Amino acid sequence: MEDHELAGLLAQEAGDVLLAVLDEGLAAGWTPWQLQDQGDRRAHEHLVTRLADLRPADAVLSEEGSDDPARLTTDRVWIIDPLDGTRDFCRPGSVEWAVHVALVEDGVPTAAAVSLPPSGGLYGTGISVVKQVAERDQPIVITSRSQWGEAEEVASAIGGVVRSCGSAGVKAMAVVSGSVDVYVHPSGLYEWDACAPAGVAMAAGLDVSGIDGSELAFNKPRPVVPGLVISRPEYTDRVLGALRW
Repeated sequence: MEDHELAGLLAQEAGDVLLAVLDEGLAAGWTPWQLQDQGDRRAHEHLVTRLADLRPADAVLSEEGSDDPARLTTDRVWIIDPLDGTRDFCRPGSVEWAVHVALVEDGVPTAAAVSLPPSGGLYGTGISVVKQVAERDQPIVITSRSQWGEAEEVASAIGGVVRSCGSAGVKAMAVVSGSVDVYVHPSGLYEWDACAPAGVAMAAGLDVSGIDGSELAFNKPRPVVPGLVISRPEYTDRVLGALRW
């Protein structure tokens, strides 16, 4: 199985695990904390078990696992977020959570997938995406619910409007699918939040960078990136210009 195929398969499998956790927890009357805990743990365990079986020589960096420094001397590292948007996961009917799976080689995501289990969406470097960019009067800039200042500056620069939601994967795939035009996260992100979304977005022909316009690098000793910008190319210069005030 090629790495692109494996990334998509694992993201989809972990999404199925999470949907099963939701069904089990809601039937049993689990608290939101129990849902979050079980979702994080079971999706993580599924992914690391499958990778150990299918790619035993590769290293893994997971939000839910301990960080093994050996990954820094390994050619191939899978960077995973078993449940992106944990807080939203336990909200009844929420679609604002995702699964991230990415393979990094020499600091670059070479295979990646993002699964959006509530909607059944699966995006990946090995999956052709037909962008259905809607005809709209104003471009849409999406950001996190808690971070609005920079997104408003970007929206002003491109004559757009700001929307917000949870999960980096959900926001990034909204740009990939064409339902929004720019995603801005103005503060630092852990690599597991940004890696798979960045890899999928780059494969889809979008411009991807840090908030300062820098090229993103992954599998660093401190696994953090300087924010995240994903933009349709026709807006990128104005987006980055607005972020350098």
